[in-house]
Amino acid sequence: MTKRDFTWLQESIDYTFEDESIRARAFIHSSADMGESYERLEFLGDAVLELTVSELIFLRRPDFSEGELTKSRAALVNEASLVKVAKELRLNEFIVLGRGEQNSGGAQKPSILADVVEALIGAVYIDGGFESAQALVLRMLESRIEKVLKGGGNHDYKTRLQEHFHKKGVNNLKYEVYKEEGPPHNKVFYVKLVVGGSEVAKGEGRSKKTAEQRAAKQAYLSAVSEANEVD
Repeated sequence: MTKRDFTWLQESIDYTFEDESIRARAFIHSSADMGESYERLEFLGDAVLELTVSELIFLRRPDFSEGELTKSRAALVNEASLVKVAKELRLNEFIVLGRGEQNSGGAQKPSILADVVEALIGAVYIDGGFESAQALVLRMLESRIEKVLKGGGNHDYKTRLQEHFHKKGVNNLKYEVYKEEGPPHNKVFYVKLVVGGSEVAKGEGRSKKTAEQRAAKQAYLSAVSEANEVD
């Protein structure tokens, strides 16, 4: 593996690793077949990310209902938000991929970029503890936090669709993975959206979250179109 210069990255995140092997592991994709990958660190980083953001919103906005807390958290930790962080930090430059994944542009895939952000958080947690990882999360999301806390943020399609059906008294929306294709490092997930026991849309993507969003977008745009026709 080519040695990478992490100096700029560590300066950007204001954290210097004591254990360089943990730092390196945060960028190893499973397709590299090196006997280790970032997946376990990603798992840990996801938990730290959710807890940090949940606590922040809970403390800063005591007036938010559970639904508003959930929606605000989703606006900060969704794939699109993490991809922006990854691009700002140029994390694609450090990702180690197998030849096939590299040739297919894996270092620019949203699902991989988002995973690496979570893996980096997990690596900082292991190397420096929760406070260091928490501080990293807050620095990463600093530019978006205030917007979300003011009631802004991203109304993703899942949220929009849920609100649309809630107004109609329908709350039993379910996203079901009905098929998976490809090797573990390059899977495609197929999701169907079921509302009131009936399938209303389908979506596919490199992650379950992306597939769900695409199914929700299809259903939401269809619902809005029908509503406009009625009007």
